[in-house]
Amino acid sequence: MFLAEVQNAISEKKICVLIPTYNNEKTLKRVIDGVLDYTESIIVVNDGSTDSTPQVLAQYPQITVISLPENKGKGNGLKTGFRAAKKSGYDYAITIDSDGQHYPDDIPVFVEALLQEKEEVLLIGNRNMSQDGIPKKSSFGNRFSNFWFWFETGIRLEDTQSGYRLYPLHKIPKKYFTPKFEFEIEIIVRTAWRHVPVKNVPIKVLYDPVERVSHFRPFKDFTRISILNTILVTITLFYIIPRNFVNNFKKKSFKRFIQEDVLESDGSNRTKAFSIALGVFIGLSPFWGFQTLLVISLSVLFKLNKVLAFVASNVSLPPFIPFIIAASLFLGAPFVSGNSDILSQDLNFELIKNNLLQYIIGSFILSTTLSAVAGVVSFLFLNKVNPENN
Repeated sequence: MFLAEVQNAISEKKICVLIPTYNNEKTLKRVIDGVLDYTESIIVVNDGSTDSTPQVLAQYPQITVISLPENKGKGNGLKTGFRAAKKSGYDYAITIDSDGQHYPDDIPVFVEALLQEKEEVLLIGNRNMSQDGIPKKSSFGNRFSNFWFWFETGIRLEDTQSGYRLYPLHKIPKKYFTPKFEFEIEIIVRTAWRHVPVKNVPIKVLYDPVERVSHFRPFKDFTRISILNTILVTITLFYIIPRNFVNNFKKKSFKRFIQEDVLESDGSNRTKAFSIALGVFIGLSPFWGFQTLLVISLSVLFKLNKVLAFVASNVSLPPFIPFIIAASLFLGAPFVSGNSDILSQDLNFELIKNNLLQYIIGSFILSTTLSAVAGVVSFLFLNKVNPENN
């Protein structure tokens, strides 16, 4: 795109550039000067800097500067900037770090990608972390983040940690729970949960050990990120996946639901057999109260047939429970010292409570064995009925 086209698109799409900064006096001026080549719609959030940042910003009366009295973290700075951008009437915000690693001349990449989209989208700059000069700890951290983002959203990206992004301001969440570096993970995961596409666009990156000042604290921030991912994974398994499953069921006709979610004509016999095996395993395992959530979540995660897995998990219907309890206690008895004649007693939940370890061990043996049998039998049967669908 030509410079004039980029400038017009920025104006028409109501895009601003948001620069959070904290003690980056060496690089801040270069970043602002580069952005000014494309737009004066700039919001800088000075997050309590203690260096000469205020003096640098004083040179730019044409941009909006928000000065916070004390440093509260990058996440807090971004949230402050988003609120200001929405209040000023902007629809999108391109965020760029002030440490000099991002090139302002990549702004047209984001603008052009936005113009090609037919719906709202969140764009993240892909820094190509495999290239020479990228610190190994940054490359590892990015792969770690990419995996958990995929687990939590089902979206595969090559770079989820880049701070060079384009946000659709009216589609991102309004409230957040994290104030520092982990905020940038929270916002993309929760935006993806709102069914907003999240995509990468190629950008350049510069890691200059002389000028660049990083405020990332490896131990503290990695711990915070790990805690956040633990929470997000839990929400994914017990709320997001079941919610999406139910919503898809509501949107489809019963016939279409049966065809796509039960029969899944494009699903192989092996996939269907694994689905049944998973259902039997969860149904016979001691996960009472969580079986439906687990079986739907795991079948979606591993791309199995959700309905087949759900139906198979109902092997533990009330009429079968006494037999499951008896078999589990019997199979667990050899592994636990105690009363070996336990099956001569009345089968009830008091018996399970008093012999909990024996029941748990036995139930996992039972569920593993019968799920394997169910999977093999199902696979052989499906191959006989539909041998081409392997």
